[in-house]
Amino acid sequence: MAMRSAALETPSCGKTARDENFPVGSLLLPARLRPHVRAFYAFARAADDIADSPALAPADKIARLDRLAAAIGGADDGAAIETAARMRASLEETAVPPRHCLDLLDAFRQDATKRRYGDWDDLMAYCMRSAAPVGRYLLDLHGEGAALYPLSDALCNALQVLNHLQDCAADHRELDRVYIPETWLDAEGTGVEALAAARCDPALRRVLDRILDGVDDLLAAAAPLAAALASRRLAMEAAAIHAVARKLSALLRRRDPLAARVRLGRPAYASCIAEGIWKGLVR
Repeated sequence: MAMRSAALETPSCGKTARDENFPVGSLLLPARLRPHVRAFYAFARAADDIADSPALAPADKIARLDRLAAAIGGADDGAAIETAARMRASLEETAVPPRHCLDLLDAFRQDATKRRYGDWDDLMAYCMRSAAPVGRYLLDLHGEGAALYPLSDALCNALQVLNHLQDCAADHRELDRVYIPETWLDAEGTGVEALAAARCDPALRRVLDRILDGVDDLLAAAAPLAAALASRRLAMEAAAIHAVARKLSALLRRRDPLAARVRLGRPAYASCIAEGIWKGLVR
């Protein structure tokens, strides 16, 4: 008997689209495409919750993610897995290939077993499967060309690393998972144990700033994306997300993510949306 959706998936630990650093299925996007974006987000959220569940053993996580992959690929089990069934139907309706969903699942399988990252290249290889597929999916959904993938990859990977920094204390405490390059910690004479402190010490602060330097390089590479998009509405969304990432990077330089989760307030977030709309209109 197939495992029902409620038994296969695990509940989110209170995280919803409102907690993301990007507007999920926002009003900036065409109305006809928003349900597909929400289906993609729900699928990714369900898979991520499996990978992050403290109640599941690594082998169980991988087995559940394999089931999701099979459902996306057309297995009959998709009817028993609600988010996968919706996602598969969306892919069939829009003719977007399933590879973006499958790449995400591959990254989440890695999360089930891999807890440390050696260097920046190791981290970027993970982001290319855990973050870049989101932007690539949106490009394909809007009929944009694959030539824009590198610009989108840079933006999505920057957002992913920013999210890692926001959650670095909780990821270490609750999952024993650290996305900070170990070689950079070693170079400053510190280690992952520094993440257990109430506040960043000077060595860890230097490592975080080095990571933010990498983020800012990615954002510089992604800057031409909005102007290159054929879809004006997607251009607004991309410009708004780029503005969010820039402001969040600057905020993380000034604030301590060990002391409290660093996030933009509503006025700052609203100003990023307004910037995105303006840039989309005048490009």
